[in-house]
Amino acid sequence: MGRLEDFRSFREEMNKRILETGTMNTKRFFSLDGSVYREGELSSETKEMLGLVASTVLRCDDCIAYHIIQCKDLGVSRSQIMEALDVALIVGGSIVIPHFRRAVALLDELDSLESE
Repeated sequence: MGRLEDFRSFREEMNKRILETGTMNTKRFFSLDGSVYREGELSSETKEMLGLVASTVLRCDDCIAYHIIQCKDLGVSRSQIMEALDVALIVGGSIVIPHFRRAVALLDELDSLESE
């Protein structure tokens, strides 16, 4: 199983457990997190790229993976994702490079699945 499948499986399983056992506040936060990326004055694609930049600067690999997957699902191109990651690199500095590497590895995995 690749990183993508590991990520999706673990995320789905644990989100289910969290929502089964979490408080009302936890459930509200999860709902808000899902709704903020919906189409609005900013497109969903733009919001996901903003999430990707913030996640990269904050150095959260799970969040980076999530936003890359969402971007790809919404039709954001690899070149657009790479530009967003450039913004994260400038804002976050060289400390984000290891996360940039993992982001590109995930992009490569997603691209290889698309070409199958």
